Amino acid sequence: MIDPISWSYSGPYIAAALACGYLLGSIPFGLLLTRFAGLDDIRGIGSGNIGATNVLRTGRKSLAATTLLFDAGKGALAVWLGNYYGPDIAIVSGLGAMLGHLFPIWLRFSGGKGVATALGVILALSWQTGLAVLAVWIAVLSLLRYSSLAALVASLAAPVIAYLLSTPQIMEFCVIICALVWLRHIGNIRRLIRGEESRIGSKSSS
Repeated sequence: MIDPISWSYSGPYIAAALACGYLLGSIPFGLLLTRFAGLDDIRGIGSGNIGATNVLRTGRKSLAATTLLFDAGKGALAVWLGNYYGPDIAIVSGLGAMLGHLFPIWLRFSGGKGVATALGVILALSWQTGLAVLAVWIAVLSLLRYSSLAALVASLAAPVIAYLLSTPQIMEFCVIICALVWLRHIGNIRRLIRGEESRIGSKSSS
């Protein structure tokens, strides 16, 4: 591995890591996989989102699971590639992947909500933190069956968990991730407050 570069001279590396992470993160696996499976455009189904939760509304659980794995995988891959140039660049690359998933240039900057990609990034940065965040997400989802609420709670827990199990840099990154996830879930938050949010397995869209 190349020695971590000096942060004070890393401008080109930061730009390259953001760009490469963004391009990797912008691959819309939910849209691509549903099209390859011969289904209608996922953006015309349910919430119109390209993530795994909306893919699940097609009734294809295996396709939703594959979408989840691929979206998480692209986040993890971005970190793995960035880590070749040091842990700071790995974080920047992971942030790029997150932004790419949220705002993909190929889809007019209208992407997913970033939950799976964020999880993949955090797992790659600190597997202990990632597994703990995943456990929170699974627990909330299993108990209440609200995908959005599980994402919101897990993202809130991420900085706290990172503070306990990881480095200050990863904790700060998790704060950014939390802010992005909450911003992308504003509509879901409003529906949760009104009691109108749909649960996993229900037929109503959200």
